[in-house]
Amino acid sequence: MKWSKIHLFTQKEAPSDAEIPSHKLMVRGGFIKKLAPGLYTYGFMGLRAIRKFENIIRNELDKINCIEILMPMVHPKELWMETNRWNEMGAGLLKFKNRNDHEFCLGATHEEAIVDYVRHDLKSYRDFPKNIYQIQTKYRDEIRPRFGLMRGREFSMKDAYSFDMDQAGALKAYDQMYEAYTRIFNRLGLQFRIVKADAGNIGGSQTHEFQLLAEAGEDALLVSDKTAFAANIEVCPAIDAIPYQSKEKEFKATEKFATPGQKTIADLEKFTSVPANELVKTLFYSANEGFDAKDKSLKAFAVLLRGSDEVNPIKVKNFLKLTNAPRMLNDDEVREVSGAAPGSCGPVGLKIPVYADNGITNLKNYIVGANADGFHLKNVNHERDYKAQFADLRMAREGDKCPDSDGTLKAYRGIEVGHVFYLGQKYAQKMNGVFLDKNGRSQFYEMGCYGIGVTRTVQASIEQSHDQDGVIWPKAIAPYHVHICLLDPKDEALAQYVDKMDQALTEKHLDVFIDDRDERPGFKFKDADLLGFPVRVVVGKKGFDADQIEVVNRKTKEVHKVTRDQVNQTVQKVLESL
Repeated sequence: MKWSKIHLFTQKEAPSDAEIPSHKLMVRGGFIKKLAPGLYTYGFMGLRAIRKFENIIRNELDKINCIEILMPMVHPKELWMETNRWNEMGAGLLKFKNRNDHEFCLGATHEEAIVDYVRHDLKSYRDFPKNIYQIQTKYRDEIRPRFGLMRGREFSMKDAYSFDMDQAGALKAYDQMYEAYTRIFNRLGLQFRIVKADAGNIGGSQTHEFQLLAEAGEDALLVSDKTAFAANIEVCPAIDAIPYQSKEKEFKATEKFATPGQKTIADLEKFTSVPANELVKTLFYSANEGFDAKDKSLKAFAVLLRGSDEVNPIKVKNFLKLTNAPRMLNDDEVREVSGAAPGSCGPVGLKIPVYADNGITNLKNYIVGANADGFHLKNVNHERDYKAQFADLRMAREGDKCPDSDGTLKAYRGIEVGHVFYLGQKYAQKMNGVFLDKNGRSQFYEMGCYGIGVTRTVQASIEQSHDQDGVIWPKAIAPYHVHICLLDPKDEALAQYVDKMDQALTEKHLDVFIDDRDERPGFKFKDADLLGFPVRVVVGKKGFDADQIEVVNRKTKEVHKVTRDQVNQTVQKVLESL
């Protein structure tokens, strides 16, 4: 393919709304172009990378007998009402009405649609197992889309769904997909981790994320320095490397004391000379869910943590079996349930449920808010002064103990590119997905759900693999393997040589791109680095006449100066080394 034959325009500067390297490079390289916030047109080169990744996915899923279909992007409200996710998904669903006043949404995910597709067909135990997938556009109405394809509103996703008679079969399907995903991401040649994760609105009792490691990753990961343990910080168990032991031996009498203007843990730490990890803070949340206007009563609860710790809303959600992470109360609501403004609140005397993080367990005679503005209580003790349920509710952090060994956890940033869920019977029960077993009894089937962010993975690969000059494409999804910079396109001998090279390399199943523009060499080299294809070949009249052609490894910048007859062999060797 020649540059003069396609629509490709690079840019020297990145747009002002591009915040991370991969977003900047994708726009500058013409791989994507913004249409509206969170909406992008995929350019010729960007689409080639996407299609190559799709082919890798299809190749690996075909090996385990998955079946590809294509479901609509537009879904009727009635389908989502069967699972109540029309309400649970909230504003994340883009909802609209057609000319007949019927309500629809754009598919943010396809669990409801796939169950509707199979529930009238899977009637007998003989119909199982099934694993069905699609590669389809999704739409999620992000409040603030950002980072290009990483957090867009419209994106391409591979989603698969397995159907089995029993849990054993469903877990076998889960393991098969887990292994297929591992092969898919191994083929990209990028650094990734498989981590324990939260299932979110999709649900399910077992789930893992596939995370590409990158400094700009939105997800915080914790990885053991001794075992294979890895988890998203949202669900990682929080275990102190050295358990805290209070120096206090006996309970002391509770005392109320004035703390004027001391509204934060940092303020209180300085005012009392007590370290933050020996202070206790009280946070207030609502357990109200859904969007039922008739439900006006506030279902408030309190969460207690050491002053040095950070609450983990996902752990709170899972502990209380909520659908979504709980909402923090506003100042007026806090005063309504505690009698004081935030900063002066504590658990003593509260009439609402109180949940405490395990980190408080060994504290004695600690300080909490007095539920009176400008006052705190000292020498407070759980069990004696208030009742609470204890659980792991804090954010784990680097340096915490590994749950599987005596090792410690190290922090990484990651970009979630794949997610596997064991759903069980959640959707089958809600949507009447039943079959007759060998004994003629009606049973709900078991499901798994498996997603890969196709467009997100393509950008994430750039986020992990780039330098100051541009993209460094993984060979497996590079739009082209070889970038030929033809420096004198009007020279007939050079043009013929390049055409023969193109033909020979194409016969070796390599994709060749020729920059045949009438531009300066330096301009072409900068664009070649920006586009980032694995191998660059420089063909100019001076080198051609001297029988010396440059073959450049884009990743290492290593330059091989070889004769004209050695170019094809050298290109293949460089590619084989990647």
